[in-house]
Amino acid sequence: MVNAPFFLASFAWNYALGMTWLVVPLYAHAKGLSGAELGILFSLPAVAQLAITLVGGAYVDRVGGRRIMLASSVLLAAGALVMPFAWDFRTLFAAQLILVLARAMFWPANWAIASELPGAHGVQAGRLNAVSSAGQILGNGSCGFVLALGGFHVTFGVLAALAVAALLLGLRTPTRPRTQAAGQPLFASYRILIRMPVLLYGVMCAYLSALPFSLSLSFYPLLLQYLGFGEEASGVLLALRAVGGIGAGLLIARFVHTGPGSLWPVISGAFVSAGVGLQPLFSHWATVGTLMFALGVGSGLMTVYFQVTLAALVKPEMRGSAMALGGVGWGVSHITTPLVMGLMADRYGIPSGFYVLGVASLVVVGLVAVLRNWAFARTRLAAGAPA
Repeated sequence: MVNAPFFLASFAWNYALGMTWLVVPLYAHAKGLSGAELGILFSLPAVAQLAITLVGGAYVDRVGGRRIMLASSVLLAAGALVMPFAWDFRTLFAAQLILVLARAMFWPANWAIASELPGAHGVQAGRLNAVSSAGQILGNGSCGFVLALGGFHVTFGVLAALAVAALLLGLRTPTRPRTQAAGQPLFASYRILIRMPVLLYGVMCAYLSALPFSLSLSFYPLLLQYLGFGEEASGVLLALRAVGGIGAGLLIARFVHTGPGSLWPVISGAFVSAGVGLQPLFSHWATVGTLMFALGVGSGLMTVYFQVTLAALVKPEMRGSAMALGGVGWGVSHITTPLVMGLMADRYGIPSGFYVLGVASLVVVGLVAVLRNWAFARTRLAAGAPA
């Protein structure tokens, strides 16, 4: 298959990403960082990631998604190789910034490349999200075994090797012609895109798709512990969310279509809201697992939907910038979700935080349902098409 190197590169890159979720926090803790320093180490770079993502999206349009994806793989390998030599907060923060820069550059490039692949956009976006989810699951799951057998230095070495593998596979990805004129200002596309109401619509969809991901990296393990599940059961239940995302990517995504008449964003958003808001009410493993799986399906569908929407409505020469703007919703979720959950958990308990986020996500779903016709109509008019 001509697109196999691209999907394999995405799998290898996400495998390495999944490993960072476990090894970086454990390594930072082993170096004696305080709780406050650990919070800064992971929250402050998320703020910088928003700006870096927008710059990366503009460069995708300027030099092509393939080059930016290759640069991201180089940075991921560099961050992994530098991390074992960090010894205090400042050096760990510098190494973490390299990893954040790699992540911020990768996603708009990755999504833009997928939007240019031959075939139905929904099918290709679904395959990409399934491959990415599978890589993250395996990376996160195998990292503990690598740590136990080889320690931190070996683990970071394996992580760097995976990044190099992504680089080599990316080199075999077909080169697409550069779409943006060289003399055009770097951020010129953003001035056009921010006037399109459908971009705000895409940001809301991206926020909903990222919410389960943000919770899985922060407070979902604590909620499962509160519900009485041990570490082994919690790991299996958390994996069900990712499994649901893979299923959505491979099976249901082929039926996803864009446009104001589509109910997919409302359906998938309802799955996300229910999975988040109802989760604290149940403690039986079957019900919790079902909600986790539904959460993954909803998140996966929403991720595919906003990618398909932007690919269908935005010109190829602006897709990198459009994907970056859509990715702002992910950044907002990663910044606000741990903050809201932390404040609510300290004052009212962990379940209250999930109730609040469930209601908030339901409000966003309502806005998506109300605004979708208006957003698409205004976009058609802006493009000169009949309303």
